[in-house]
Amino acid sequence: MLAVQRTVERIYVLEDDGTKHTQIVVNTPKTANSTREIPLNKTLMTMIRPLKKVVNSDYYVISNEPQPIEPRTYRNYYMKLMKQLGIPPLKFHGLRHSFATRCIESNCDYKTVSVILGHADISTTLNLYVHPGVEQKKKCIDKMLRSL
Repeated sequence: MLAVQRTVERIYVLEDDGTKHTQIVVNTPKTANSTREIPLNKTLMTMIRPLKKVVNSDYYVISNEPQPIEPRTYRNYYMKLMKQLGIPPLKFHGLRHSFATRCIESNCDYKTVSVILGHADISTTLNLYVHPGVEQKKKCIDKMLRSL
């Protein structure tokens, strides 16, 4: 299981004198549903198992340290990797949208996808994270016509 227990973000802070700066904030996820455990299948565990020998389970996943990695550092690394691989720029959060869409395309039920994403309401998943493509729409129409 992968436990989602904390969030890390860099936020703007407005001081009393009107100056602005940013700081890293480590917090609990936004809602009770956002704190969750995500099951990892055998294929993922095969890839992760060697890491478990050198990773402290009480530390952050990406940094393997008691403190998180600077969000901008990770974002820059991610964007550099995308460029090296010749992948069009995609915001890191876009991976979450892609994951939800692929789950729905794979016929995972909506409620399960919603729980994995940590949403309190299934409508959040459907309205914000599921983006049916042309192929998905064609399959839907074909399926409906076959049932007539």
